[in-house]
Amino acid sequence: MYTPQVNDYVTWKNNVSGWIYFKGSQYLTIEISVRPKDQADYKVSKLHANNRTLILCYQHHWNELSYVKSRNSIYEE
Repeated sequence: MYTPQVNDYVTWKNNVSGWIYFKGSQYLTIEISVRPKDQADYKVSKLHANNRTLILCYQHHWNELSYVKSRNSIYEE
């Protein structure tokens, strides 16, 4: 049985695919897109340079995730 980990690339029921960005005890998030902030947004908050779209997957759905591959850090892809 697959145990999800941060920086794994997964598919969820063939509808959603992306990198596991966060994993807690009750849910994880799957990053499905990343885009750079525009200049106005970046000036307001320089903490992060990108906007990310994350899908929430609760623990009772983790058995529906299929492992594809892994990366060492978020900076690889």
